[in-house]
Amino acid sequence: MKKLLNKYTGAWASLLLLTACTKNFGDINTNPSVVNKPDVKFLLSYVEDKMVTYQGTEWVWESMEQLMRFTQHVTSSPYEITSNVNTRYNIYYLQILPNLFEIRKQADLMPNKDQYQKIKMVTYVLQVLHGIKVTDMNGYIPYSQAIEGRYDSKYSPVYDAQQQLFDNWLAQLNDAIKVLSDASLSNQVDYGKSDIFFQSDWIKWVKLANTLKLRIAARLENADKAKCQAVFQQVMQDPLGPIDSNDGQVKYQNSLYTPFGSGGDIDYRSRRYATTSIMQFLKGSNDPRLPIYFDKNGLTGSFKDTLAKYNVTLPSFINVNDPLIAYQGGPADWTTNPTVAAFLSNDFPVGPYTKFSLISPINRKFFSPKLNQATGNFLDVSVTYAETCLYIAEFIQKGYAGAVNTKGTAADWYVKGVTSSIQTMNAIAVAAGSQTGFSGSGDTETGNYLNHPMVKFNGVNDLERIYVQEYLAFYRQPNEAYVFCRRTGYPKNSSAYYARETFNEQIPRRFWLTDPGEVNRANWAQAMQQQGFTPNAQDVPTLSTQRVWYDKTAPDFGKGN
Repeated sequence: MKKLLNKYTGAWASLLLLTACTKNFGDINTNPSVVNKPDVKFLLSYVEDKMVTYQGTEWVWESMEQLMRFTQHVTSSPYEITSNVNTRYNIYYLQILPNLFEIRKQADLMPNKDQYQKIKMVTYVLQVLHGIKVTDMNGYIPYSQAIEGRYDSKYSPVYDAQQQLFDNWLAQLNDAIKVLSDASLSNQVDYGKSDIFFQSDWIKWVKLANTLKLRIAARLENADKAKCQAVFQQVMQDPLGPIDSNDGQVKYQNSLYTPFGSGGDIDYRSRRYATTSIMQFLKGSNDPRLPIYFDKNGLTGSFKDTLAKYNVTLPSFINVNDPLIAYQGGPADWTTNPTVAAFLSNDFPVGPYTKFSLISPINRKFFSPKLNQATGNFLDVSVTYAETCLYIAEFIQKGYAGAVNTKGTAADWYVKGVTSSIQTMNAIAVAAGSQTGFSGSGDTETGNYLNHPMVKFNGVNDLERIYVQEYLAFYRQPNEAYVFCRRTGYPKNSSAYYARETFNEQIPRRFWLTDPGEVNRANWAQAMQQQGFTPNAQDVPTLSTQRVWYDKTAPDFGKGN
């Protein structure tokens, strides 16, 4: 599928609209079953829906099986990386870009097209949102010429350099911000409730655009620190600014959406568990997200009586007097501690009919609310207020603000970010019908956490504290978590605060785009050569040494400064 898609990116892929594809595109103006004047409102709904729901297979093959292991948010069987990854690329050219381009085309055909300016600008924000994710793992991608096959019969789009992509996206976001925030543009047509994310609240779209600029700034830091700082300052100087509340987050909830398939089989191929490192920190800091992120093991209730009855002692890595004994982690790399790792796939035998699970699995209903015919709902929050706040805290702490008014200190933004993460994760758990961290507002639990010695700003390792909270907040955003660990090198090896565990596996720094065939092979080959990529390579040893542009000077995993 990927080879076919690459071959015709900008050609037949750009011909796909909301309707089903047809073999004879010459009949598009005569076939009554083909929609040739689609409603732009429905096109937007379709795109927003697809940007979330395509991830059903991504959660299995890419996020939990690969990225979340690499970031050490979870530990599980170390399966090989397969061609099932990188569905982000397919969806961009098959479902997202064609429909966004068509919205703009249809808007320009309207007799009152001046009243469609804001409708058009929303499309640029969406294509940047997903485009960042596509380039993260692929580097150069078709963009400036990607959909010209549909409108101009140009079937060999160039692969834009990553630096060019970011420049283009920043310009498009700036244009969108200018138009969407312009109160003088009256009588603008809107999407109404067809806009799943924001119901045509233009100000929220402006704030999302500014947060996306912060995402880009974070990715630019290692490659172009001056531009990173400049973008950050632009965002903070904007009168409307970035996302500024939980209400402004990009949220999607559909009671019919079931990640991991219709049965919610989150355990497909492997059960996932807490790593030792994340469990130690969550427990040590009394993090309210602990029961949200991970389930209890079998050491609950009267387990001590059972141990005494059979005169059995728990393995030495477990403290029987630990008040949080029901939460235990396992090694991120099973080869580093095979004794403990053995309990990831085997229960601890106690009596002839009794066994206890020892390592805490992920909270499966938090990710898969329909698991085993459960009735919870999957709430996706793909761009968060916490992410926004913690980027700002990070950049202030690094001195990137200059003379710009940041409307608070690094500590202020840190508190806002941590608070929002806890609230948002609990809201996701409530929607899922899973274990929550608290009932009610959670103000007491959050306040206690922020004042815990392991969490409170102490003037010594404040940047690392910001980093660790970014890391914990990205638990439900695997791509952002991976990009964070890749760009910063945190959690850091041998840290006295939060140490990354020894991990002997090679970690790919990118994915791959295979030979697209004769139609566009020349542009593809040039892109591979310019990036220093081995064409068609899909082996981890190669992928672990070849980096996309903004990653070339980043530290290795665990080797942050």
